[in-house]
Amino acid sequence: MILSEQQARAQIRVDLQLVADFIEPNSRVLDIGAGDGALLDYLVHFKGVDGRGIELSPHGVANCVSHGLSVIQGDAETDLSDYPGDSFDYVILSQTLQTIHDTKGVLSDMLRIGRRAIVSFPNFGHWPLRWHLMWSGRTPRSKALPYEWYETPNIRICTIVDFLALCDELDITVERSIAIDAAGRSRRFRSDSWVNNWLAQQAIFQLSRDA
Repeated sequence: MILSEQQARAQIRVDLQLVADFIEPNSRVLDIGAGDGALLDYLVHFKGVDGRGIELSPHGVANCVSHGLSVIQGDAETDLSDYPGDSFDYVILSQTLQTIHDTKGVLSDMLRIGRRAIVSFPNFGHWPLRWHLMWSGRTPRSKALPYEWYETPNIRICTIVDFLALCDELDITVERSIAIDAAGRSRRFRSDSWVNNWLAQQAIFQLSRDA
């Protein structure tokens, strides 16, 4: 069955829908941590992008390739250095930032090989997580952070304020910011105010580097 764009959009997560909205049609896109290829598949078929992907999981790569996507097995922390500068219009790191060891290095490489970077991550400053930690004394879990502490792939905990401070340290320009609450509602924001850091379950940023 051939899906319409509206039907295909409804089948991907809300955060991926919003990331897709950042991408201009017919762009060159690299999706780091492509997963099952849901975002890349949507971008290729409905935005006409020249899409490439990197995925660490062999199962994820196999799933992507089976759907005709150009995805290779690789590790962003070691393999991005192989790409020449300005190879892409957008480099996407979706819900993967918290699993990266060399955060500064990966962000710098993303903005070296792409004109823009799009980064999304679960916000550890979300108020239910703070409340849970304060009252239970235990590592909090949520829909966006579903793992127990002893089995989580996440090695970093990051808040919106943390991320904006890192961008400032690295001289990275934040062009667009979107906060997503627990109900999937989204809103743009322009600052690191406590309201955004308190209410957002996830955040998405479009980044660039000053010439």
